[in-house]
Amino acid sequence: MSKIIRVRYRGGVLAPEEPLVMDENKGLLVKIINIGGSGRILERYRSVLGRVNPELLEEAIEEAEHL
Repeated sequence: MSKIIRVRYRGGVLAPEEPLVMDENKGLLVKIINIGGSGRILERYRSVLGRVNPELLEEAIEEAEHL
């Protein structure tokens, strides 16, 4: 299963913003993408354009950060 989720970094720990349904002690591979700067611009557009597929938004954020 692959899923894109939002997390917050607090007190040295990444905490998901929504509950995760998975087995205890499950190993995961995590890709960290800073959504500051260009991400904020894309988030603003999302609020104007309506609901956007989270995976497409993530790809757009990655692309914008590499400009």
